[in-house]
Amino acid sequence: MKHNNIKELSIQVNLNGLSFCILNRTANTIEFLNHIAFKQKLNPFDTLNRLKSELSSNTVFSDNFNSVTVIHQNELSTLVPKDLYDENHKADYLKFNAKILKTDYITHDQIVANNCFNIYIPYVNVNNYIFDTFGEFVYKHSSTLLVDTILQRTKGDKTPQVYINVNSTTIEVIVVDKGQLQLFNAFEYHSKEDFIYYILFVFEQLQLDAESVKINLSGNIEKNDELYAIIYTYVRHVEIISADNKYNFSESAKVENPHHHFLILNSF
Repeated sequence: MKHNNIKELSIQVNLNGLSFCILNRTANTIEFLNHIAFKQKLNPFDTLNRLKSELSSNTVFSDNFNSVTVIHQNELSTLVPKDLYDENHKADYLKFNAKILKTDYITHDQIVANNCFNIYIPYVNVNNYIFDTFGEFVYKHSSTLLVDTILQRTKGDKTPQVYINVNSTTIEVIVVDKGQLQLFNAFEYHSKEDFIYYILFVFEQLQLDAESVKINLSGNIEKNDELYAIIYTYVRHVEIISADNKYNFSESAKVENPHHHFLILNSF
């Protein structure tokens, strides 16, 4: 491969949909950005079939990539401080907040920004297929990416901040105060009432003031939708944020709402 055409591919895998992003590192340009939402939540087998179909049907994925990253997005993760972590007890940490099977493969990411490990269950069938297709690649959990991105973003902040990444049926909530992670959790919701219940529950548990603490939103949310409206009913300061990157976007990769792609755009 010519040195002047360094390309990197990121793939975000969720049982509710798939996202793809290609960065031309040399030109500092996002050349491809796409999200495919499934009509209903699939199982890992059917999700893999959709992934195979997308990768084989689009010629952009036949390029040579200098690096490939897979982001596993599910609720099967938990954070453990490095000082408390024991490699032999991964399943014990995870079973408190996720339903796990004896056959599940459990792995971890290290989050250097706050000195902890993120223990999670990846989609092993997806990893095997990506390895067979592209060779060596990197994989991580979506919450690793979120926590790391937001801790970098909030360095130097003196006041508490709440970050919520919205997906079609789940939200990921992060609370940071004075540069320190106070909370990370994922909640499943099926209505706007569920949605606001979990957010207000976090405010109550951490004794956050809804009049002064700001909520920063990313992901699948708009200022004119019912989820935004119900947050704004209870919390005074609400803002939609975008990925904090300096990339250009090619004409074909330009999107109207870059905050929808917050996770994958922060994966490079």
